Amino acid sequence: MGTEVAADIEAATAQVNGDDSTIFKKPTRPVTLKFEDVVYKIKPSKKEGLSLLMKTRKQKAQAEKTILKGVTGVVFPGEMLAMLGPSGSGKTTLLTALGGRLDDNGRHQLTGKITYNGKPFSNAMKRNTGFVPQHEIMYPQLTVTETLVFSALLRLPRSLTKSEKVTQAEAVIAQLGLSKCKNSLVGGAWMRGVSGGERKRVSIGQEMLINPSLLLLDEPTSGLDSTTAQRIVSRMWELSQDGGRTVVMTIHQPSSRLFYMFDKVLLLCEGSPLYFGRGSEVMNYFSSIGFSPSVAMNPSDFLLDLANGVPGDDSRGNQAAVKEILVSSFKTNLLETVKEELRETKTEDDVSANSAGEEKHYKGWSISWWEQFTVLLNRGLKQRKSDSFSGLKVGQILAVAFLTGALWWKSVDLQDQIGLLFFCSSFWGFFPLFQAIFTFPAEKKMLKKERSSGMYRLSSFFMARTAGDLPMELVLPTVFMLITYWMAGLKPTPGHFFSTLLVILLCVLVCQSLGLAIGAIVMDQKSATTLGSVIMLSFLLAGGFYVRHVPKFIGWIKYVSIGQYTYKLLLETQFKPEETYLCPSAAAGGGGGMVCLVKDHPSIERAELGKHVTLSVVALLIMLVGYRLIAYVALMRVGRTK
Repeated sequence: MGTEVAADIEAATAQVNGDDSTIFKKPTRPVTLKFEDVVYKIKPSKKEGLSLLMKTRKQKAQAEKTILKGVTGVVFPGEMLAMLGPSGSGKTTLLTALGGRLDDNGRHQLTGKITYNGKPFSNAMKRNTGFVPQHEIMYPQLTVTETLVFSALLRLPRSLTKSEKVTQAEAVIAQLGLSKCKNSLVGGAWMRGVSGGERKRVSIGQEMLINPSLLLLDEPTSGLDSTTAQRIVSRMWELSQDGGRTVVMTIHQPSSRLFYMFDKVLLLCEGSPLYFGRGSEVMNYFSSIGFSPSVAMNPSDFLLDLANGVPGDDSRGNQAAVKEILVSSFKTNLLETVKEELRETKTEDDVSANSAGEEKHYKGWSISWWEQFTVLLNRGLKQRKSDSFSGLKVGQILAVAFLTGALWWKSVDLQDQIGLLFFCSSFWGFFPLFQAIFTFPAEKKMLKKERSSGMYRLSSFFMARTAGDLPMELVLPTVFMLITYWMAGLKPTPGHFFSTLLVILLCVLVCQSLGLAIGAIVMDQKSATTLGSVIMLSFLLAGGFYVRHVPKFIGWIKYVSIGQYTYKLLLETQFKPEETYLCPSAAAGGGGGMVCLVKDHPSIERAELGKHVTLSVVALLIMLVGYRLIAYVALMRVGRTK
């Protein structure tokens, strides 16, 4: 895939060097965004809920937080709305609600009306909306070009060829000024990559690939210098004015140059609107109700002071009273005007004869299930290659393999050989489980972002992840066994070796499946690690090596223990019931040449050598499939929105 993408990019570059502005052509279906009386409440979490049990009903009601308190507004195609307000004012929450990305976890309550051309949010609208989060969510191991090309392959319609999609990605790179860094790694907190401004533009480029009619950006200038911020906001203004897009962004403290680019401004204070209207009229409005800056200052600084309850340069006044006056003034002077604008607006649905066809176009998946699978598989292999075969991980396995081989060097003692087999089953139970347990918690933000955008089916993602893990997760245990098996005193025949290797690989896949299930259910790395440790230690103790006679009331653990089935199968690969060994008494010099049956050895007797082999294999296969199904079902809630 990597070489194919590189070749396609080289071919596409020549086409893009001419006129690359076609990528930002006018959307075919402009969007009028309306939101009326939007109220958003959040209930306390379960932990917080436990502490409320002893409180009164009034106290419990107060514990419910109201994040948005009746916010109303309208944004037309070709307009750019800036949402201003101090931290905690509800800007990001409102933007997330407008983008249809609020989590559907039962704790949130959203009321009011949000429409897009007069219709509620739908799958079609999801695929016609670009959403740029404040913190970029991208794979640091991929280059800028790879990031945008994979997004293009997943999001652009199947009517385009692969070469045309790559050309589109290259055009975005050129338009956003990323050509100089297109072959650099995106990078992140723990990996060096492109600069913050370049990373932000890559994030915007991912959304611009689909030529969205509605573009939402959360703090696009956060952490950037004034020049870079000016460049990004100017580009968004051009996209709204020239492209007929509806652009909405939250922004904390824009400069004067940036402020006057905004067609409309929404000022929020603790979830309540203080102003909604033309950006050019905001200073006149506040002057008309008695709030004017004492000196010439940046309008956004003045507005943020007001939202904090600080009029002018006096910070000693009653801030709560100032906020109440501003909220009351908005309701008295502006609210009815804004609602009148909503009622008078003629939506796109009234004039578009092609809305039904366009709705059908956006409603379906961009590409087929198989295309999604292959793109995700190739992206996953490229992204995880460095992690799966990192020098640290390979060195760890090699060190343990050689140490194990040295400790069991050409061992002929039966008890030592049994101990080696049990160690192998334990080590290759714990290692893959704790590698897999972090997979979905680490991927949660990416999965949520991409599923919220309607990029692919969950089934294609899950199957691509499963298929991609096979070669990566099975190489290291194979290397381990190639070293340890022949150094230790196990039976030196190809048949015995390959049967032992197959059992270990099956154990790896089952334990990896369990790790994926635990991670998908808990979705928290610390909690998942704790739960995984308890489960694996339980399986280890019930595996048939440490405890021979397990009490009946807890004996059920052995039937769900991966370790027990793996340990039994490993014994089956090395020993036959009729084989004998030198009895302990004879080995000590007191029993002549007496021999005992291997199946009667204390550490083997409970495994019932020669019996239930097929049952053990079937049990592990059922666990392999079952745990992955559990992981899949648990993942269904990620990216599910209201």
